[in-house]
Amino acid sequence: MRYRWLKILSKMPLGVHHCFADYLIYPLMYYVARYRRKIVDKNIRNAFPDWTEVQRRDLRKRFYRQFADLIVETIYGYSASDAEMREHMQLVDEDKLAQACHQYGGAITTLAHLGTWEWVSDFGRRYAVEGIQECNVYRRLKNRYFDQLMLDIRNQRGGECVEKDSLLRRLIQLRQSELKPMYGMLSDQKPSPRNAHVWTTTFLNQDTAFLCGAEVLSKKFGYPLFYAYITSTKRGCYTAKFIPMQSDNLTEEYARLLERNILEQPHLWLWSHNRWKYNPHPNASAMHG
Repeated sequence: MRYRWLKILSKMPLGVHHCFADYLIYPLMYYVARYRRKIVDKNIRNAFPDWTEVQRRDLRKRFYRQFADLIVETIYGYSASDAEMREHMQLVDEDKLAQACHQYGGAITTLAHLGTWEWVSDFGRRYAVEGIQECNVYRRLKNRYFDQLMLDIRNQRGGECVEKDSLLRRLIQLRQSELKPMYGMLSDQKPSPRNAHVWTTTFLNQDTAFLCGAEVLSKKFGYPLFYAYITSTKRGCYTAKFIPMQSDNLTEEYARLLERNILEQPHLWLWSHNRWKYNPHPNASAMHG
């Protein structure tokens, strides 16, 4: 087995994983390595300019604790049984998403880096018997070892990992098959200047570019678009509610849903991501809510 250590660690109870998060991973990231501390502080400060320093520090600490949980919970999910995953990740309105796949021949779900988002891919294992093929769209990591590691973890949940550069070809292939695809796309990533993107009027108090690929593919293939609204009910337990998106401006609607989702439980979002690296580009499309 390529990752024997992963198999062994993933078998431990979730409570043991959380102990590792509390007493090893969190202290190392927060106090020793100070992992991306400047980016985290900048993002929180710009998103919440009216907050006090005490409020910002509290969010920063809660985020790093959540980040530590994300690491161990992703490992735990590698060997978790169907019953264990249903206990820790509740998928709300998943039947509506499955029905949409059958009615329209497929569907697209937009996600964000919120909570333990990797667990949402458990949808693929729950509905494989109904002829639904879950496809998790991903961006290849620069480090080959970690790229293969994440592929192995994600493939355990019953879905198929589709690299973004191969997505269009896979869309066409599955459209011609008997399978009904459900594409999961993390749409809060930072677009590079060469990516097709649009600018929102404001997102967390800042002009923000968003990838518009999900909207383009939804309209091109006639697939309905959903947003996976992720919340945490208690530590290690999450809910993903699949909300249908129906406006004419789907990317803007995604931005508004994501913003509301973040403001509800801000510590769940990935504040260490350099989300606002690029300034507004004069040639980018303007969007208005």
